[in-house]
Amino acid sequence: MRDCKKRTNFAGCFIVDNYTIMFGKLFKSKKEQVKLFYNTDVHCHILPGVDHGSQSIEQSLEMLKAEAEMGISRVILTSHVTAVTFENTRETLMDAFMKLKDAVTDAGIDMELYLSAEYRMDEYFDKEYAADHLIPMPGNHILLENSFQQELMNLDELLFDMQVKGYKTILAHPERYNYYSRRRKRYEQLHNAGARFQVNILSFTGYFGEEARDSALWFAENGMIDYLGSDMHNVKQAHIIMDYINSKEWRKLSRDLEQTVKNDMIL
Repeated sequence: MRDCKKRTNFAGCFIVDNYTIMFGKLFKSKKEQVKLFYNTDVHCHILPGVDHGSQSIEQSLEMLKAEAEMGISRVILTSHVTAVTFENTRETLMDAFMKLKDAVTDAGIDMELYLSAEYRMDEYFDKEYAADHLIPMPGNHILLENSFQQELMNLDELLFDMQVKGYKTILAHPERYNYYSRRRKRYEQLHNAGARFQVNILSFTGYFGEEARDSALWFAENGMIDYLGSDMHNVKQAHIIMDYINSKEWRKLSRDLEQTVKNDMIL
């Protein structure tokens, strides 16, 4: 039997490793939450009532508290802008943003909030882009989402046009587009052409399936992850991320990711 380190806490209870012995009973002590190695979340669905993410101010505040527990102090709110399902405008997003900012102040949560969006490249995006209605992140970064069925037909032309106009294009969760998983040279082509890649931490957990996890790990091994995002839509997902970043796998993985991830340089 191995020796256990034993110490006494302020209440006079014995603590053995991660367990507390109190009045003859054994209780597991809560581990301290591990912090992320960056302070800016560039992709989340915390803005309330505008997509299938947070549905209320109360939910948004709980999600922001979870972000703070993970060491996040700046959040870029990237609600969906998608044809038919979430045809958000500057006005609808700004209205929700101002209400959330007021609620965060009233709740005493120390968090910087920035408004942007996750733009699905579809016919509604074409209209908003042509009208110059996009809401970029700081530094003119723009988060773009591909279809989950197939790549946009004119993707290369669109990315080039946006870059010429001064946008810094970020492809949201490329690991989740399974049509790329067997043609990873395409990832390299897009990255070499200037598109930056934002990978979801949830993908490393297997939340989106093994293909997405394998692709996320491939990106990490090849130094092609420029940004990490929570992409959290609810508190349950926040807790999955919190558990994962306490794991040995994340500790090992994060040492490599620190070399390429630029979340805090976006502001």
